[in-house]
Amino acid sequence: MQDDQRLIDLQQWLRHDLGIAFDNIKPASGDASFRRYFRIDHDGESLIVMDAPPDKEDCVPFINIANALLKTGLNVPRVLQKNLEQGFLLLSDLGSVQYLEQLNSESAEQLYGDAFDALLLMHRDTESHAHLPPYDHALLIKEMELMREWYLEKNLNVTLNAQQHAILDDAFELLAQSALAQPQVLVHRDYHSRNLMVVDKGNPGVLDFQDAVIGPITYDLVSLLKDCYITWPREQVLTWVRGYYQRLLENGLIDEIGETQFIKWFDFMGAQRHLKVVGIFSRLDMRDGKPGYLKDIPRTLAYILEVCELYDELEPFNKLLAEITSS
Repeated sequence: MQDDQRLIDLQQWLRHDLGIAFDNIKPASGDASFRRYFRIDHDGESLIVMDAPPDKEDCVPFINIANALLKTGLNVPRVLQKNLEQGFLLLSDLGSVQYLEQLNSESAEQLYGDAFDALLLMHRDTESHAHLPPYDHALLIKEMELMREWYLEKNLNVTLNAQQHAILDDAFELLAQSALAQPQVLVHRDYHSRNLMVVDKGNPGVLDFQDAVIGPITYDLVSLLKDCYITWPREQVLTWVRGYYQRLLENGLIDEIGETQFIKWFDFMGAQRHLKVVGIFSRLDMRDGKPGYLKDIPRTLAYILEVCELYDELEPFNKLLAEITSS
């Protein structure tokens, strides 16, 4: 592993400031942001060190949300030591086995069952997270605009005319209004198979929660079941959605909302999220030099097209996407 100054500073912080002895330091995982994670062994215990450059990442939301989620009962990393000036955190280690590695037709019911349990804990404890920012109209639209700028205009080199821009505007507004109409709860924002770890006790281990907001109740369910890294047949997805809907009813988290409406919210929320993700994946390649995410665009785009074909309100958007992606 090639040394760099931040890595040297991080090791000095561990050894000299904290007095932590370790033989070596290894990359623990990649990240779509500027954060990096490393793993060390200290006194027979595996620990994680986060490197978050202060000029690009803020550690404070991570610390605050981690502590709040621990109180909620979720299995998230414990913050053991911090250096906010340099942007270093020492964390407990939830292991290296992602849901993505373990999910298959035999394991899915158990793994997703655990993930639903954890998600329900988050949804039931929204009041204690009221300080979090809202997933408001401006943010919902801003995210979808990433698809227009980075996927259509920059990745595909498409020049949209006024009518095509208007179709996009209308679709974005429709999806945003659907999201805002939903009950608002704690939203992880990246609750998917690469951020859920398979652990022996308290499964799943939950990572990458620092961008949490108060937002639509279907958002994390979409992240989990319409995952950008693994696909399930729609009927299987709907079976899981209906099961979670019943649990929300039983816990008083939704009221007088029919199953059909809940599924439509779920589908529209998925379209909003996946529009954002297609834009982010394109930006990661073109701006940040991370082309590895390009291979996940076809799956993500397929989710959007599936929803567009199901709902008449999205027919103009569906035709536009079909024209662009087939040319």
